[in-house]
Amino acid sequence: MTKPFDPAQQQASTVCLPPGNWATVLDCLCDHFKGIGREQWLDRFNRGRVLDAQGQPVAAERPYRPGLRLHYFREVPNEKPIPVQESVLYSDEHLVVADKPHFLPVTPTGEYVEQTLLRRLIRSQGNPHLVPLHRIDRHTAGLVLFSANPDTRSAYQRLFPERRIDKRYQAIAAALTQQAFPLVHKSRLEHGEPFFRMHEVEGAPNSETLAEVLEKNGELWRYGLSPVTGKTHQLRVHMAALGAAICNDPFYPVLRNEQDDLQRPLKLLAQSLRFNDPLTGNERYFESRLSLDW
Repeated sequence: MTKPFDPAQQQASTVCLPPGNWATVLDCLCDHFKGIGREQWLDRFNRGRVLDAQGQPVAAERPYRPGLRLHYFREVPNEKPIPVQESVLYSDEHLVVADKPHFLPVTPTGEYVEQTLLRRLIRSQGNPHLVPLHRIDRHTAGLVLFSANPDTRSAYQRLFPERRIDKRYQAIAAALTQQAFPLVHKSRLEHGEPFFRMHEVEGAPNSETLAEVLEKNGELWRYGLSPVTGKTHQLRVHMAALGAAICNDPFYPVLRNEQDDLQRPLKLLAQSLRFNDPLTGNERYFESRLSLDW
């Protein structure tokens, strides 16, 4: 039996209808989102998955009006389950701290909607107000911090752009026997081709990573990585640039178009977070229970 749709357990996307000459809301959405067929939109309308600004279901034949604010719920037909399990390390009225396994996206993107850390936590915590305060990419495992309360969210969000939070990672990669550690690597990172890969380019640095050696095991070393900045794929690009791409990285130094192999995860872990709580001033420290094996 299909469960009734409960908007309190999901997060909606929002769109303001653009200027145009459409007759109905349905016509506008079909033209604006060309990747979604008319029958699929009609099905969403019929199931109450397109809402107005007050959270009330909208009829497909509702007359079009520019600027009309609508909420809709992304869906991926036949979304494949990701057979990994997250865990919640800490939860209070303001914060949720989760340990994310490899291969699980943090938020809905592309072919993943329900199979994301955010959607799973919304269901397990019964809190539709959860919002990630930062991101780690799908291939990386470890800590993700969520805001659980819209009233205090901005105080925690400011920790990241103001660099008032200490993030530590671990990675396993080839030994860099010719380098002196600890070292600081700085470079300018920009999006390249394809769009999801980052590249080091000429220009003033906009990324910085501190790297140290934690453990040596023959040709592989365990590195401690502390990102001063938070650019997309920063640690992965910096390690590849140093000549020690992180083990099992499908993007760097070269892109490998291959399916996920759960037995060969990227050897990168968001290992700890430390900060002074902006509400109480007390130091908060969280450490992942996951680990990287050789």
